[in-house]
Amino acid sequence: MSDKEKLDALRRRYGGGSGSDIYDPAFAAVAAGQFTGDKRVWPFAGVATLLSAPYRAQPNGGTNLANLDFALIGVPMDLGVTNRAGARLGPRAVRAVERIGPWEHILRQAPLQQVGVADIGDVPFRSRFDLASCHADIEAHLAIVAAAGVIPLCVGGDHSISYPILRALGRDRPVGMIHIDAHCDTSGIYEGSKFHHGGPFRQAVLDGMLDPERTIQIGIRGGADYLWEFSADSGMTVLHSEQAVAMGMDAVAAKARAVVGDGPVYISFDIDSVDPGFAPGTGTPEVGGLAPREVLALLRALSGVDVIGADVVEVAPQYDATTNTAQIGAQVLFTQLCLGVTALQKRRARA
Repeated sequence: MSDKEKLDALRRRYGGGSGSDIYDPAFAAVAAGQFTGDKRVWPFAGVATLLSAPYRAQPNGGTNLANLDFALIGVPMDLGVTNRAGARLGPRAVRAVERIGPWEHILRQAPLQQVGVADIGDVPFRSRFDLASCHADIEAHLAIVAAAGVIPLCVGGDHSISYPILRALGRDRPVGMIHIDAHCDTSGIYEGSKFHHGGPFRQAVLDGMLDPERTIQIGIRGGADYLWEFSADSGMTVLHSEQAVAMGMDAVAAKARAVVGDGPVYISFDIDSVDPGFAPGTGTPEVGGLAPREVLALLRALSGVDVIGADVVEVAPQYDATTNTAQIGAQVLFTQLCLGVTALQKRRARA
């Protein structure tokens, strides 16, 4: 460095310091929650949890949800798949991801330091063989969380889990939805079953839990497009992957905001919305999808919408030896948490 005075000033400030000596006020506040002296918790040590959040035992009538604002919930069930199975291992794979957060540099949040967040484990299922009973178990479990005023962020599992979640969250009024996926998932009965991962949102609309006119589906593509006429017929807004990329993520986010308005919004993210070149670990990969950078740009641009719940689904880790798919899923979950924090802060400011 040619400027000796500047170098001397840097030496005085940083030469004898530790990794926890951070001077920017926002960064220092984050560091204070991470460091003890100059030591941090090892990201590869301890019991793995979603987003490295504290673990809270299964809720029992709501009593174990005290002082929580957000519950991170695993839903390890994939009885509704129509192609490759394996998303039952998604929650475990996302829990194994190290070093997500603590800081979101665009939204400038450290969510786990701002609100009460815990991984409350997995939905307890009665039967690994009965899809209908699994859906009933999900709905009952999520109803406890919702009744406690806690915002659920779920990791699946196949996309059929969104149906019972919406039944729990939309009991009092239909909710809007921002749905990022390769598939609309609004088809009808399949081989005698209406409870599969290709049709959760048709059922949620017909049950009165999901408002189709406040629903936007982003990233749609592939050979199953002929199955999704219910989306347009019911009033959903559908943006195919090619349209979304051509518009740009800021314009897509603006469209999504216009569709969902100021009411309560559920965000559902299927990992197959991402191109399989980035995220091969999923049951129904579709070439020509979004890049992870585009997904994160879209989500960040949604900050301020009234998020009342979200999910990340269809991570099937056995198809991805690199762990990239689970890494993307964990980062999306973290960003959804940031969106939820902003929404919660806005609600509290209005109260």
